[in-house]
Order: sequence, then C-alpha cells, then structure tokens
Amino acid sequence: MLYESAGAWREAANKRVLLFGMSGLGKTHVSQMLRDSGDWFHYSIDYRIGTRYMGEYITDNAKIEAMKVPFLRQLLMTDSIYIGSNISFHNLTPVAAYLGKPGDPARGGLPIGEYRRRQEQFRNAEIHALLDTEYFIDRAQRLYDYPHFVCDTGGSICEWVDPADPDDPVLTELSRHTLLVWIRGDAAHTQELVRRFDKAPKPMSYQPEFLSQVWEAYLDESGCTEAEVDPDQFIRWTYAKALAHRQPRYEAMARNWGVTVTADAVSALRDARDFEALVADAISTRGQTPPEG
Repeated sequence: MLYESAGAWREAANKRVLLFGMSGLGKTHVSQMLRDSGDWFHYSIDYRIGTRYMGEYITDNAKIEAMKVPFLRQLLMTDSIYIGSNISFHNLTPVAAYLGKPGDPARGGLPIGEYRRRQEQFRNAEIHALLDTEYFIDRAQRLYDYPHFVCDTGGSICEWVDPADPDDPVLTELSRHTLLVWIRGDAAHTQELVRRFDKAPKPMSYQPEFLSQVWEAYLDESGCTEAEVDPDQFIRWTYAKALAHRQPRYEAMARNWGVTVTADAVSALRDARDFEALVADAISTRGQTPPEG
C-alpha cells in the first residue's frame, strides 16, 4: 500500500486516494467536499471517459439522429451548425444516453449486438481513464500546485480487474500512486439503491460474461425475443443481480489492495480533516471487519 501506517498517511505531504464502490454511496460527494477545501484535486473517471475517450462516439451518435431530419441534415452537411455534448462533473447524461439499454427499439432499446459494442467501447475507455491517474496526479501538482489528489471512480471499476491477481495491471498501476478506499454499504443501503434505481433506471456497464448470463436468463424467464425486451424492465431486473455480482469483487479489491470505510461514516463527514481521520483509522484497522453501516 502507498501508506503503510496511519502515521505515514497523516504525515504525508501529498495525500492521494482512489475511491471505489457502488454508485450512490458517496464517492462523488466526498470528492467534491475535498475539492471545495482548496487543497485537493478532483479527478473524475466518468468525466474523463465522456470528454476524452467517448466524446466522438457520443457526438457522432447525436449527429446520426439529427441527420434523420432533412432540415438539420442540410445544416450539418454544410457545416452551418455543430453538435456537441455538455458533459460536466454534475451532468454525465451524455455518456449514459450513449451506452443505452438493450431491447425493443420502439421503446428506446438497442439491438443486443450494438449494445455489446458500446459496452466494449466503455470498458476500454474506463481502463484508459484509470491508467491516466498518474498523469493527472503529476498535472495537478505541476500545473495547479494541488498537494492532495482524489480519484473518483465509477461503480464498474471492479468489472475490469482481477483483485485476486497480485499482478493485475490496472490495480498494480493504481496502487503505485494512490491508496484505494472502498466505501462499503450495508443491506439497507443496497435496498435504498435498488428502490432509487427502480424509480429511475439508468444505463449501466457490465462485465461481458455477466451480461451474457443475465441476458440469456432474462430471455428464458420472460419468454421474450430479443426485439421484444422492454429495455427499462431488463435493467431493473438486472440491477440487484449486478450489485450482488460486484460486492465480492469490491471486497477483494479492498482486502488485497486497499482499505475499507463505511457509507454511514462517509455520510457523517463534515470536511477534509474528518476524511483524513477516517482514512487513518481505516489504515490502522486494516484486515479487521468494520461494523455494518
């Protein structure tokens, strides 16, 4: 680990952390709190994906839709207008909209082959964005003179790594430069995430093997053909299964590569000093099972 003891963490002139865990448990909230302190640079993996690695995919897809309208097609063909995405830390909708959902095109779904293609594009983009962490650590200090650094990852980081492999290339690279911190939720948090997702289902990224498994299972259970699948219903059906699939992967990442803090402890943080104390405690108790919450 980058910081072998709580003392080493507390005394470090340059604190560098990477937050991971389920979306909705506080990664971005903590990152923004640290950024607002004035001493922490906030590197958002999802923002980097949308602006650097998937920006052309997103705008090209919007252009394809616009070209279906003769009036807009003429303006685009003559370079009279342009189309771009307005991605920000607070608005990552263009990435989600491009990822889409599989199923009936009449209900906004994508053919499963196209959906898999976009999933693979996202996988490659996220891996590249994660491997850019060292560059942004250097950039934050050299260009902006930030002493501390927080990497805010997406919930799918665990899909592209093997936490049991001590030579996993992505985890090896990330652990060289940051302390990996898992924000762990409990059963109540999971229920709340499922409730919120059921109310407003959003596109997700999945490990290819997991996607194949749940897609075939859903077709068998529902009796639908691929073209008849209700896109929102499929991702609602899949969400709790995806959380259960990811939980042991997060656990292994924390056990083998980092430390664990609880979502309840994170929600109680008031400022950067509280966060630094929480991480120090997590380092000193590493290997022990933290209380639920």
